[in-house]
Amino acid sequence: MNSKSLDETAKEQARYQGVARWYDLATRPMELLGFGRLRRRLWRDVSGARVLELGVGTGVNLSLYPDGSRVVAIDIAPAMLRRAVERARRDGRRVDFLLADAQHLPLKDAVFDTVVATCVFCSVPDPRAGLREALRVCAPGGRLRLFEHVIAKNPLLGRMMRWLNPIAVRMGGENIDRDTVTNVRAAGWTLEREDSWVMGIFKLIHGRPQP
Repeated sequence: MNSKSLDETAKEQARYQGVARWYDLATRPMELLGFGRLRRRLWRDVSGARVLELGVGTGVNLSLYPDGSRVVAIDIAPAMLRRAVERARRDGRRVDFLLADAQHLPLKDAVFDTVVATCVFCSVPDPRAGLREALRVCAPGGRLRLFEHVIAKNPLLGRMMRWLNPIAVRMGGENIDRDTVTNVRAAGWTLEREDSWVMGIFKLIHGRPQP
């Protein structure tokens, strides 16, 4: 990883360290407006003996974990991870938490039946590196399941999102001009399906390792 990527990763970690205390409150309106419904829809399609969640955050998805699966959940920010650990303890859920960077996973190759992330690759500094790591740790025949917001295909709206992206990054750390479907393919995944909402900005992305 070059010095620029290291700097961006450190900034991202510091940003989420700083917002951990009030993150759930700040994101509650979006959850009520539809994010919660899309999360539930995504996780209904997650299964397998071993599941990896990238960017567990404060643990908002813990209640959606499939029964019978052993889940490893990672996050780059210790403060966010602590909140997820506490939520799992309150809910009586057994989860293997790990402080780690999605761009450099300290995990063995070909381990997980499903790799899943919700609104994570908008903020990973090098999303293709993270998606390549997800592919590396995914078992043959495994699956990728993502809920992401992406740049609109509408030319006018897309230009507006590109123009606003530096402001969005400074305010919250999320890039709003990412083409995650293209990044998924470029990282080596086969795209199975994409479901879209709101002019194609919100997507559920289904992928699998290439044969």
